[in-house]
Amino acid sequence: MNSPSPEPSLRAYLLGSQQTQYGQPGRWQVERDLLDRSDGTRGTFSGVVLFTPTDDGGLHLHEEGTMRWPAFTGPASREYVLRPGARADALDVFFPDGRPFHRMSFTPDASLDSHWCDPDTYRVTYTCQGPDAFSYSWDVTGPRKDLLLVSRLERIPG
Repeated sequence: MNSPSPEPSLRAYLLGSQQTQYGQPGRWQVERDLLDRSDGTRGTFSGVVLFTPTDDGGLHLHEEGTMRWPAFTGPASREYVLRPGARADALDVFFPDGRPFHRMSFTPDASLDSHWCDPDTYRVTYTCQGPDAFSYSWDVTGPRKDLLLVSRLERIPG
């Protein structure tokens, strides 16, 4: 079951108290399991996620690491923009070009969201696992994809 965010706001939680005070990025280690349910193919992603404060009170998310898939092993990265919404316990996630993606939250009434990427549906669930750890899973279904992507993040001290 999801528990409330341990910080007054999701942004503060992702940055951490020291980073919020000094405007430094929140640093998280990420481990992701990748499963293509259509054929049983499995892979992993290991890397670092940086949440950097933006001038509008949001965050820039940059993820970089190594993806391991049967046909590929190598560098992988992605970026998103997280913007404050009407609730302090949630952030709206956007693609870098400004297109909306989904809402991120740990609260039970807002921890589930979805995104339609024609012709497939992406459903995400966020879970806070304490002051320095959280996870999320993407359940992707449709005629083109049948994936389960489970990410576990732990704060990097410092």
